[in-house]
Amino acid sequence: MKHTIQFRPGLIPLGVRGIAFILVLASASIASAQVHNTKTGVSALASITTGDENTADGFSALQLTNTGGKNTAVGSLSLQKNTSGSTNTAVGYAALAVNNANGNTALGTQALTKNTTGAQNTATGVNAMSSNTKGQFNTATGHSALTRNTTGTNNTATGYQALSKNTTASNNAAVGGGTMLNNVTGSENTVLGSGAGPNLIAGFNNTYVGDFVGRLTADESSTIRIGDLSNGNGAGSLACFIGGIFNNHQPVGGAIVVVTLDLSNDELGWDVGPAATSPSQGFSAPALPRSAPTQRPAMLNGEVGKVEKLEAKVAQQQKQIETLTAQLTEQAAQIQRVSAQIEVTKFAPQVVANKP
Repeated sequence: MKHTIQFRPGLIPLGVRGIAFILVLASASIASAQVHNTKTGVSALASITTGDENTADGFSALQLTNTGGKNTAVGSLSLQKNTSGSTNTAVGYAALAVNNANGNTALGTQALTKNTTGAQNTATGVNAMSSNTKGQFNTATGHSALTRNTTGTNNTATGYQALSKNTTASNNAAVGGGTMLNNVTGSENTVLGSGAGPNLIAGFNNTYVGDFVGRLTADESSTIRIGDLSNGNGAGSLACFIGGIFNNHQPVGGAIVVVTLDLSNDELGWDVGPAATSPSQGFSAPALPRSAPTQRPAMLNGEVGKVEKLEAKVAQQQKQIETLTAQLTEQAAQIQRVSAQIEVTKFAPQVVANKP
């Protein structure tokens, strides 16, 4: 037997009205969550829930983003797998494709394409930092700059393929096309000039200035080269002008020695010089050569470790002690010279004979 329930015209059952009201609220909530998002393209911002102020333009751009906000993705697959990362900008095919970190900027095809948790990186150029995964605070400008970097931090590479093979090294600065091209794990290097530092691989604490400087040298550490013979042109730089020296007169003696130049390779050194060759002239041998510096760890969250700060303080105190020692040595020599002069000027005793 069939039962038919009739409703009066214009009336809706209470249960139906409740369900309809819930659906309206849910739709309003979703619309509110997405009110500040803009999307253009198939699957763009397809998973958004509470993320706000996102802009996606391109196939699957910001496709999986649900809670991330303030992202801009322009290009197919740009920021595709980002879910909660925010304040990222990706322009170019697959730029920041698998990123889920904050504050990255990628401009160029596959720039930072493999980045996952590395934050606050800036990559500009095709394949710039394309292999980076966890490295932070890096800046790469140029085609394939820092392209193999994975976890290295605080690196700056400007120029075509600058630091392109760097993987885990940190605190490097390379400016010029092909600069530090083969570096892999060497940190704390500063290299300026096209093609400079091509043989640095694991060396650290080097400073190179000049095109192709270091071309004829092996991997090394703690070395300064400025336009020297290592550039391979057979002469290096032919003249050198450095300010701040002429007005600083320092007589040879004590801790002051003569700077020497090896003409075969442009290496600077020192010697005691003709004006201070014996203790009587106030010369004291300079301190032994400084020990090789240690490679500092990468900065974490922009802060240097307490141990490094303590080491810097100890080094400063040691330098002050060395300066004070040199001053005391010089004063002792001066006292010795004055004493010698006094002895010379003393009158010899006179003997008077008594006459009968």
